[in-house]
Amino acid sequence: MNPEGQAFVVFSVGMLVLMGIGMNMALALVLTGAGMAWVLGFWDTQLLAQNLVAGVDSFPLLAVPFFILAGELMNSGGISRRIIDMAQAWVGHIRGGLGYVAIGAAVLMASMSGSALADTAALATILLPMMRQQGYPMATSAGLLASGGIIAPIIPPSMPFVIYGVTTNTSISALFVSGIVPGLVMGVGLIFTWKWVLRRIDLPSGQPLPMAQRLRATVKAFWALLMPVIIIGGLKTGLFTPTEAAVVAAFYALVVALVVHREMRFGDIRGVFVRAAKTTAIVMFLCAGAQVASYMITLADLPSVLSQWLGPLVDNPRTLMVVMMVVLVLIGTALDLTPTILIFAPVMLPIAVKAGIDPVYFGLMFVLNGAIGLITPPVGTVLNVVAGVGRLSMHDVIKGVNPFLLTYVVILALFVAFPQLVIAPVAWMR
Repeated sequence: MNPEGQAFVVFSVGMLVLMGIGMNMALALVLTGAGMAWVLGFWDTQLLAQNLVAGVDSFPLLAVPFFILAGELMNSGGISRRIIDMAQAWVGHIRGGLGYVAIGAAVLMASMSGSALADTAALATILLPMMRQQGYPMATSAGLLASGGIIAPIIPPSMPFVIYGVTTNTSISALFVSGIVPGLVMGVGLIFTWKWVLRRIDLPSGQPLPMAQRLRATVKAFWALLMPVIIIGGLKTGLFTPTEAAVVAAFYALVVALVVHREMRFGDIRGVFVRAAKTTAIVMFLCAGAQVASYMITLADLPSVLSQWLGPLVDNPRTLMVVMMVVLVLIGTALDLTPTILIFAPVMLPIAVKAGIDPVYFGLMFVLNGAIGLITPPVGTVLNVVAGVGRLSMHDVIKGVNPFLLTYVVILALFVAFPQLVIAPVAWMR
């Protein structure tokens, strides 16, 4: 076997083995990258170190820690809770109303933080106890909250879009715009699925709140609702870049939490920064490790091997997209969203572009597929968050998420069949 074939075996088998024994994903990427360097004859510790640094030495990636910080400040400063309170004031009285509250809050919160884990944790922490108290089936409720949480990587601002844009040199602003319509479609899909699920659940309806209370809840959420307007408006007008938008979001959330809502004290800031720093370290270590593996994948010329496999489909873009989406669905069952982007996006995008597929459209489909993987067993990172917060078994959460997972697969197929649903809004916004 030639060195390139050996490198492919080292990467594929090495990742499977290291993941199987539960090794940290970033460390597994570094080790498999080092193994590929060894069999390719490029072993050099200085080269490995340079790639580790290059993986995080990017100005656009600065958006990641600031969006993470913004999410932490939202949860600690009462912004997320006010969004949920407003949604409950308007639709909480409907039969199964807390489910609709979860969907509405998930869409609104997605337009602020861009983190599936942060949004899911906030939704589950606040709403799951309320659902349990009112007799909602916990498995189905947990599945709904997990499904709502993964809207965050699609609606701008989105951290996965930032990582994808940096990794593939695609316009992050265009990616942000591409996620608006699909994110709203995901929310509508959850509404119809929840309504269908409710047919088999006996839940009482409540009395609608007086208009004065609804308006009061909306006024309390005013500063939270203003946040996505500032971010998206600033991006649309060119007032700031996506990286600068992340800084604006974090600063805005800090001011609202300290000065407006006054639910945070200066002494609480340290804890918020520490939590954000820990999450940032995990993401950045993934970026660094993936750069090592990605560099060695390029040296081994594995992209050309994949191109040869998919070459016959280049003349049929629709079939190529179907095959790529199926491959990514399978990958999503084992890999988290960030490593999926870092490893496979640079390999697949050139093939898609060669077939005439719009790179922004492909980026949206890639991230959407990876987001669905967050609620796909056996890994399902978001499922683990909901199970942990709600103290539920993974088996119950997986069972509860199935109807919503099926809805997302249908939505994915819809966008494959009708790419203009994504491409047209991007062209209009531009």
